[in-house]
Amino acid sequence: MGSKKLIVIICLTAIAAIFFFVKRPKFVDVETVRIEKGEVRETVSNTRVGTVKACRRAFLAPAAGGQVAELHVREGDSVKQDQLLMEVWNKDLKAQAKLQEFQIMANQATAEQVCLLAAVAEREARRSSLQKKYDIVSEEVLDTKETDARAKRASCNASRKTIAVSEANLDAAQAAVERTFVFAPFDGRVAEINVELGEYVTPSPPGIATLPAIDLLDVSCLYVSAPIDEVDAPKIRTGMSACVSLDAFTEKRCSGTVSRIAPYVQEKEKQARTVEVEVKLTDPNEIKDLLPGYSADIEVLLASKQEALKVPAEAVLENNRVLLMQADGLLVERKFKPGLANWNTIEVLEGLNVGDKVVLSVGREGVVAGAYAREQK
Repeated sequence: MGSKKLIVIICLTAIAAIFFFVKRPKFVDVETVRIEKGEVRETVSNTRVGTVKACRRAFLAPAAGGQVAELHVREGDSVKQDQLLMEVWNKDLKAQAKLQEFQIMANQATAEQVCLLAAVAEREARRSSLQKKYDIVSEEVLDTKETDARAKRASCNASRKTIAVSEANLDAAQAAVERTFVFAPFDGRVAEINVELGEYVTPSPPGIATLPAIDLLDVSCLYVSAPIDEVDAPKIRTGMSACVSLDAFTEKRCSGTVSRIAPYVQEKEKQARTVEVEVKLTDPNEIKDLLPGYSADIEVLLASKQEALKVPAEAVLENNRVLLMQADGLLVERKFKPGLANWNTIEVLEGLNVGDKVVLSVGREGVVAGAYAREQK
């Protein structure tokens, strides 16, 4: 009898163990993070990669065609405003300018002579006028003297006008010479030279782009031009702070400000309408290592809060839901009211509290509300 009771007890214990083993919750491994307070920044980023550009860039070529006679700079040289960079052969034009200088000198000498003669004729006419009062000379002689004086004064005036014409011709000749020079329009650095000594260069025809003789960059001022989605563009204003990220460097550069927002929407892709936004870097230390042409991304700061309750963006499910892990490992779903947001963090206005343990690995198999979980070691 006792043995039968023992067998029954053993069977019941086994059944209970099997039931517990089958029914016990299966735990899934998850990553979690506790909700805390900190700074939350609402930002807008570009949809496609942007480009670092120089604030001023000039594609320079001589205004007049000709053979390259002098190259006064090399690629990579730093130049000052109005510095002579290149010169096209212009000896004939310089000779014309020199000829005009001598022509002015000759005209001045002629004018001096003619005007002296005019002054003498005017004095003789005045003497004849006095003599006429005493009937020393006839009316005919006086008329002849006065007419001669007026004619010589007119010749004097004409000679002076000739000097003015010669000076204008000199200005034109000097302008023709200057058209063969290429000067730096601003302080900058020579990025590229596309001509060699002895080559023949011509100005670009209207509407036809050709390689510039000299490519000049102002690398002391740089900005990033990047496309922003048309949905986000209305939120941006000039003067807003912005950070710049570059593939070539690890650290962000956050001295940027929005300097320009394009007044139109680009249609480069049928379903990706964007607005070009420019961010200018203002810290010289953040500019010195950059080169025009680097790929870059911008992040425009729309608003920020210093002590805001925040949750990682990767933990948030559709319709602003998160999975909370309770003390016994049970996962429960909780909906919250969002505030400021960016790619990494979302502000929590209502629905969650400091210290709540939020599941990060929401995309993992088995990680659903009602499941049991344990923190991944």
